[in-house]
Amino acid sequence: MTAAGPIRLVDYLATELGRAGVSHVFGVGGANIEDLYDAVHHTAGLVRSVVAKHEFSAVTMADGYSRATARLGVVAATSGGGAMNLVPGLTEAYASRIPVLALVGQPPTALEGQGAFQDSSGKAGSFDAREVFEPVSRFCARVTEPDSIVELLARAVTTAQTDPKGPAVLLLPKDVQQAPVALPPTRVDSPVQPPPPPVGPDATAVDRAVRVLGAADHVLVIAGEGVATAAARTELAELVRRLGACVAVTPDAKDVFDNHDSRFVGVAGVMGHPNVEQCLRRSDACLLVGTRLPLMARGGLEAALADTPVICVDPEPPFVAGTALSGGLRETLRTLTGRLEPRSHDLPGHGELATLPVPPNGGAESYVHALAAIEAALPPDAHVFVDAGNVGASAIHLLPAPRHGRFVVAVGMGGMGYTFGAGIGAALATGRRTYVIAGDGAFFMHGMEVHTAVEYAAPVTFVILNNNAHAMCVTREDLFQGGARGDNLFLPADIAGGAAAMFPALDVARAESAAQLHRALLRTNRSPGPALAAMDFDPREIPPFLPFLTAFGQNPTDVEENSHEHGPVHVG
Repeated sequence: MTAAGPIRLVDYLATELGRAGVSHVFGVGGANIEDLYDAVHHTAGLVRSVVAKHEFSAVTMADGYSRATARLGVVAATSGGGAMNLVPGLTEAYASRIPVLALVGQPPTALEGQGAFQDSSGKAGSFDAREVFEPVSRFCARVTEPDSIVELLARAVTTAQTDPKGPAVLLLPKDVQQAPVALPPTRVDSPVQPPPPPVGPDATAVDRAVRVLGAADHVLVIAGEGVATAAARTELAELVRRLGACVAVTPDAKDVFDNHDSRFVGVAGVMGHPNVEQCLRRSDACLLVGTRLPLMARGGLEAALADTPVICVDPEPPFVAGTALSGGLRETLRTLTGRLEPRSHDLPGHGELATLPVPPNGGAESYVHALAAIEAALPPDAHVFVDAGNVGASAIHLLPAPRHGRFVVAVGMGGMGYTFGAGIGAALATGRRTYVIAGDGAFFMHGMEVHTAVEYAAPVTFVILNNNAHAMCVTREDLFQGGARGDNLFLPADIAGGAAAMFPALDVARAESAAQLHRALLRTNRSPGPALAAMDFDPREIPPFLPFLTAFGQNPTDVEENSHEHGPVHVG
């Protein structure tokens, strides 16, 4: 950087983010963060600001940006309520290990402890913002000395991108943002550098893993989101070929292994496929890659896991008993591949990927049909973001990941409405058609980010599968609490009609059938900007969710394939 003299701290921040490869800053403005937005504006397009409707969605935009690009996502918000609205989104990034940098405005330092509006300094009885953000971040610092930003920015970015990845937070008082930062008069390397290369795994643990895997006739690999964040898909595929293994994925990682590969046996856990348990029971070893195997991914597999040696390649130890290889993911996979003899066999008889039986839904159009229509319309390089609830469980179970795009499910915290911001962040970062698949409950939480997509002409297709309910709650009431109470069943809402009236420039379709939905999606694929398609469903349709099906009296090992107008519905 060349500087004739001191520059404002915020100008330094904006410039260094651009030099580090950050293309967008997502957020919501306010008095105590406006100087940063001014600095971003003056980068002449090197970094662009995107104003969201809510700070939670601004975080998920940064999260989706990071998942789609494997780069650092950045969010900026003001003090007070704006800062607090960041917390749920940061907890998702923390739990899912997504590198996000939050730049949070604060009142001027001279007013701390003086009754300032939105004071969160911890002085004179005010709450301390740092104590709020520290538990949901890998690094958190309050910047009190302007010249310290050089070191603190470097530490924040490096920590966010070092395993275990996650959010970093810098608290920026308004006067410190405006203060001059002394810089060398000649160009120097940016202090925001890539994280150091990960250390290799423990040699003793590697030896133990090689012995177990080398002696196993049959191996099941369960791969997680960490494969995507480490850009380790190639290394995973090479190790799978070397082992002759079959592959399952966690619910948030359908895109880390080709869903059409003959070795793919489906999704593990409570929204997954019976094939996974069958293959695990035939296996002599289970290799976890990029996942600690949390409950959502291991539900229904506990008994089989207890009888199978487990190896875990992940920055953190697994939630199940096993040998942990905690080095860098790509390096560890390469080490294992190099140490193992190639084999060609695999688990016999996994065949076509069968789906869990879906109970009847009174004749209404089924998620099975709708998701088949979406599958047929998806561009091969599209990104897919799937929200929570019945829609999410069905999509995870039934919808294959695009061959060359992300398939993202936020299971770290499972927050409803995550997808609206995340899909926009991914679309703006990559320019590729992005699908957001959500229910009406998620839409009513954060669906007004459709306005943001319209404002920035983001190539996002919002598919709203509307059952006029918090239907997963309705199902829980029916199955576990003696009958639905009715408070989670809503009056009918015309989401398509409302969106069309609010946003005349938005391409909107109301689909009455799967065929109409398919045609509408094909049309939106050819559009450069955002679109929305809505379709109604029965709130009492039971999704392919293992606890529900068990309580409903169906045996999850009954794996007859579901059928729709295009033939068998399966993944793989």
